[in-house]
Amino acid sequence: MTLFSALIPPDGVLDQVAAALGTPEEGDFRWSKREQWHITLGFYGADDPAERGEWLAGRLADAGPVGLRLEKAATFPGVLWLSVSGTGLHELAVKAGAGDEGRPYVAHLTLARFPRDRPEAASAWVERLAGFTSETWTATEAVLMSSDREQGLSRYRVIRSYALNHARD
Repeated sequence: MTLFSALIPPDGVLDQVAAALGTPEEGDFRWSKREQWHITLGFYGADDPAERGEWLAGRLADAGPVGLRLEKAATFPGVLWLSVSGTGLHELAVKAGAGDEGRPYVAHLTLARFPRDRPEAASAWVERLAGFTSETWTATEAVLMSSDREQGLSRYRVIRSYALNHARD
């Protein structure tokens, strides 16, 4: 079982993303389903859910809510995503283990995957979403999620939730 921690945007924000995308054609893209949209905090790989759940509870015990918004599109090799900005987001992600896998943390919401050998495939989407900005929301909960592969598709499931309710100084 592959585990990661995440923030899940509220329905109103997801509605804004869906409206900005419209009904995209598949073509070279494998579009993420709305129910899979999330902002990863920490990625843990194959791990024991109970142990990771307790570890994460300890790490997030003093974490407070974070104000966030989704913004313009960008790409990693083979991935189209929306950027995420928010005061305190990076610190929350570090508490949740971001950076432990040896690369810098880049907050994002994955929209689609496309062939790595066709980076130009996403350029029209990056341009189309260049001015996108969602409403700002306050994340008051983080979740531990599992990703299971079924018939070549990933299925995400929330295993445990963590209130982000510690007052900020």
